[in-house]
Amino acid sequence: MSSYTPQTDLSLERSRLVGIILGGVSYGVYLLLTVQAVTALMQRPRRGQKIANNRCMLLCYTLITFALSTICFACSAKYTEVIWINLRDAPGGPVALIENSMHYRINFVAILCGYVAELFMQALLLYRCFVLWDWARHVMIPMFVVYIGMIAAAIVVLVQAGTGSSFYTINATLAYLVILVANTVLYTILVAKRLLSIRSEMKMALAEYHDSSIYDTIILMVVESAMAYTVFVIIFIVAFAVHSDTVSTLCFLSIYQVQGITQLFIIIRVARGRAVTHAWSTRNAPAAPTTLAFAGTTSEGTNATMPEQDSASESCSISAKSAEANV
Repeated sequence: MSSYTPQTDLSLERSRLVGIILGGVSYGVYLLLTVQAVTALMQRPRRGQKIANNRCMLLCYTLITFALSTICFACSAKYTEVIWINLRDAPGGPVALIENSMHYRINFVAILCGYVAELFMQALLLYRCFVLWDWARHVMIPMFVVYIGMIAAAIVVLVQAGTGSSFYTINATLAYLVILVANTVLYTILVAKRLLSIRSEMKMALAEYHDSSIYDTIILMVVESAMAYTVFVIIFIVAFAVHSDTVSTLCFLSIYQVQGITQLFIIIRVARGRAVTHAWSTRNAPAAPTTLAFAGTTSEGTNATMPEQDSASESCSISAKSAEANV
């Protein structure tokens, strides 16, 4: 008795199934953090201050990126159902459906929404960096060049995907991922350098200013967030470069949620005023900003008495602005 045996690649099929399960887990975490971020952003600041304008901007950003990521994951989950249920008897079997996923519009919608969400997230990094550097041209120009290169690479990927090309053979994807990592690393270096510079200015301006933990905490928060996402993307890049379709599939199904999660961690911590250590509450050193705030709000501890020298006032102004901008 003869039977039809479809094309088989069990490792690729497992990677798709495991990938969508891990994608569901990461989406669940992303959903939880989104709810927490929206709740924190909608709460009125302490002492009755008005909600700052860029809280509204971050609220819109959070909702838009979440909506795009939701569409992306929903399309991927639906196509996984199609692979093993709706079209399980299709020529070539599940393997052909996985390899030729871009022949189906639902996957193009998924990658389109994912790329748009990712570009929104990278745009937020640019905004943070520009505000922190006071819109300095020598910082804006290279960052804009990298961002434009990212958009160009994304367009090439989407055009090729729209023609039905196999996702694993679109070489522009590799260029896009490399530019993505470069932009994230460049942002991290610039932000850390600026904060270290401001910390040094504070120490020079105020002889009694010995505690720089607020700057160390911000730097650590930014580096931790960028490192987690960068390592994930580097794994994706290596897998894609060596044509490891199984690992590429695992990474692809979670990459957008991972970036969203890392950025929401920062937004939530700052919105709740947790982006500092508890050392300030137990020290008798001269008061310094003890809570990060959104631009336009007044944080607790910022009304401390400071020396009246012009240089000290200027340094404190720079410090407050920098802490608020790096949200």
